[in-house]
Amino acid sequence: MLTPPPLSLYVHIPWCVQKCPYCDFNSHAQKGEIPESQYIDALLEDLQLDIEHYQLAQASTAPRRLHSIFIGGGTPSLISPPGIGRLLQGIEAQIGFEDNIEITMEANPGTIEAERFAQFQLQGVNRISIGVQSFEDEKLQALGRIHGKQEAINAAHLAHKIGLNSFNLDLMHGLPNQSQQQALDDLDKAIELNPYHLSWYQLTIEPNTLFYSKPPTLPDDDDLWDIFEQGHQRLTNAGYVQYEISGYSKPGYQCRHNLNYWHFGDYLGIGCGSHGKLSFADGRIIRTTKIKHPKGYLAAYQNLVKPYRDTEILVEPVDRPFEYFMNRFRLIESCPKAEFIARTGMALAEIESDISTAIEQGYLTQTDTDWQVTQKGKLFFNDLVALFVEDEE
Repeated sequence: MLTPPPLSLYVHIPWCVQKCPYCDFNSHAQKGEIPESQYIDALLEDLQLDIEHYQLAQASTAPRRLHSIFIGGGTPSLISPPGIGRLLQGIEAQIGFEDNIEITMEANPGTIEAERFAQFQLQGVNRISIGVQSFEDEKLQALGRIHGKQEAINAAHLAHKIGLNSFNLDLMHGLPNQSQQQALDDLDKAIELNPYHLSWYQLTIEPNTLFYSKPPTLPDDDDLWDIFEQGHQRLTNAGYVQYEISGYSKPGYQCRHNLNYWHFGDYLGIGCGSHGKLSFADGRIIRTTKIKHPKGYLAAYQNLVKPYRDTEILVEPVDRPFEYFMNRFRLIESCPKAEFIARTGMALAEIESDISTAIEQGYLTQTDTDWQVTQKGKLFFNDLVALFVEDEE
């Protein structure tokens, strides 16, 4: 038996002004006018079909309500504020909201999108994640970003001014030809702007990106480690608490949506290529994906012969420890053993050998109630979670 965890919703908006050379997300450069009205209709129908298919409004206990919503992309702020309002109203009409629901939307700091922050807030968005990436114009151009340093600064000031519950700045380090000092100067500027939350992460080169086919020169591992050590100390001194590998926040301003992911919570995914994960009282855990390309997704609109769902996969018990720990061990806080049992439906005895190996190798410590990832475990995170991959016979 499984006790269903909190339920979140991810909404994917696939369009952006132009594709960045490091981006491996399911995003598509805008060509002509975005079919906003049709796409919102499709999103709401997609959600309706999920609710009906998984009987989410007919649970044996009270119907599940949404813990958080994250509207990502692409560039969701290309959708008009009235469109976002219609989307959120349509979602709430189908599945209820918890009283203190967190509703986040990603946005670029370009002038046009930033000027709409207050309008998005009026439509129900209470948290905005601003994709700054750098405060150096030269680095922004190398990353293919369409905003400049001053626009990024103005966007952060505006987010403060309108009184959002919270806002996040996305910032990268380890950029092409970036020195340690440049990376730390970027971080200092972000700290000066005093966001409630900072996502500070290292640029990685992913397959199927322009940077993968034409790799730029990146800082070496020693420089990257120095950047992280010095940057972590500066964030700590400024009152930010690291709660996830790349997530820092002022106390009380952790991203609830991301926390639900890391705690192996449940989430519906609607929109092109979105992913979902659902737990059921009968012990099943399933993962879903939706049709990836906008043309295919929109072709499914009002055409139930070709539903939005692309795949539905049952997560077998043998795969659950890896999936759980791959998420849960990203968090800095200790991991309760009781949570593993509740979220996976498995007994501790089934992972005892792998846990012992992780402790012997110095990746974990444990008490009677919790596991804690060590500094070595953080450094060799992939090796740690690989211990929980079932060997094929």
